Amino acid sequence: MKNQHIVSAGILIAVVLWMVIPQSAEEPDESNMPTASAVVAVPEGESLGENPGNFIVRAARISEQTYAETVRVRGRTQAFRHVEVRSEQAGRIVSEPVPRGARVSKGDLLCEIAIDDRDSNLQEAVSRQEQAEFEYAASRDLQSRGLQSEVIVAQLKSALESSKAAVARAELALQRTKIVAPFDGIAETRSVELGDLLNAGAVCASVLDDSPMLLVGVVPEQDIGSLRVGAKVNAELLTGQQVTGSVSYLARAADNISRSYRIEVEVDPAFTDIRQGITAEILVNSADIQAHLIPSSSLTLDDSGRIGVKTIGANNMVELHNVTIVGDNTSAINPGVWVTGLSGNVNLITLGQEVVFPGQQVESNFDWSR
Repeated sequence: MKNQHIVSAGILIAVVLWMVIPQSAEEPDESNMPTASAVVAVPEGESLGENPGNFIVRAARISEQTYAETVRVRGRTQAFRHVEVRSEQAGRIVSEPVPRGARVSKGDLLCEIAIDDRDSNLQEAVSRQEQAEFEYAASRDLQSRGLQSEVIVAQLKSALESSKAAVARAELALQRTKIVAPFDGIAETRSVELGDLLNAGAVCASVLDDSPMLLVGVVPEQDIGSLRVGAKVNAELLTGQQVTGSVSYLARAADNISRSYRIEVEVDPAFTDIRQGITAEILVNSADIQAHLIPSSSLTLDDSGRIGVKTIGANNMVELHNVTIVGDNTSAINPGVWVTGLSGNVNLITLGQEVVFPGQQVESNFDWSR
């Protein structure tokens, strides 16, 4: 045990002496230290410099542009109108009804009902009208010679008017045996077949008017104030089709439950064969603002976690500007995001923004940015 205590005491004394006695620090050899690397800014697409020790950042001259701010609405396609055409007379279908999916014009025959006794009723009414006209004319002649009372003349005139009304009803009943399309469109459904008995008020077919086709959706109450009738619209259907149009209707009253407002967009006539009920992503132009279109890769975060970009300003100093993303550009030619928070033309650092810091000076002549 004594030997263990002696060894422990010796180790403790050695450690204390090592900590107390000052160590001679070796002077660094400045000749062996690496030289500071310069940060060089070069324009997009230009080859890198010859000095491999330089830090290279790429920059681009970005100009301020007018950007149409948009409100994004989730909606669907809907026909301009879709009605069920009903019979006003009862009868048996005597001709082949219009086929489903057929395009019809206003006045085209959809269903035809058997005439039955309607033609005979018309002929009878016409005959009674002719008799009433003859009797009324004779009574007027007798009255002019003082041989007929005014009461009899009035009764015969009433009979004549009644006969004319009966002829009109008979003609209308005969006309209503042919059920026709109320407007141009597509026969979406047909409810009867040849030989069916159609009751008064029963549906013959439904006609869908797809010219123009509508895009409908609801707008939150915080966005409705920035929209107006006639505003331009771009939309993408779930099928991938891109369409354009303009706002044709904005509701004045909000939905009681969702507190949102109905919006309707008329699709431009150039876009045809659009089906009803397809989900659509609707972008409505709300206001024109000044913004910059920048590559999304140039975005960075400041110490507070806010989105920003780094630019090269006066005296080639790096500057950090906080920006707000207001839209995106999905064009394959010039993709990027639209941001506000920058002013005028800027020299934007598009690559290498993470290796420089605000206030740092970079090397560049910027002749390319003018």
